[in-house]
Amino acid sequence: MTHRFTCRVYYEDTDLAGIVYYANYLKFIERARTEMVRALGVDQAAMKRDAGIVFAVRRVEADYLSPARFDDLLEVTSTPETLTGARLVLRQEVLRGGTPLFSARVTLVALAQDGRPARMPAEIRRVLG
Repeated sequence: MTHRFTCRVYYEDTDLAGIVYYANYLKFIERARTEMVRALGVDQAAMKRDAGIVFAVRRVEADYLSPARFDDLLEVTSTPETLTGARLVLRQEVLRGGTPLFSARVTLVALAQDGRPARMPAEIRRVLG
């Protein structure tokens, strides 16, 4: 299952050279992950309220392949690679016209309110798996 999210590069996303500032790719992929989980029917606010569990990024391995520029229309793909009781690993790519510009492998963990690792609710594992 691959989720696709489209976003436009705004002026605020660029640096003095007119290209997307490197840290903004992390914002693009964060938005895509949020929309992927929402599309799967997961209400993260309810998960926090009812189960006391939140997702947190534990690790990001990123490759910057080619620059995006102001007004580019980008597609962010998110593909689950690994799912365990408390961890989800995703492959995410930012593309322009099908050409990869940025690639990341993101490890998310489920955390309880005290900050310790927690098992994801079974329903969440089912829809993400």
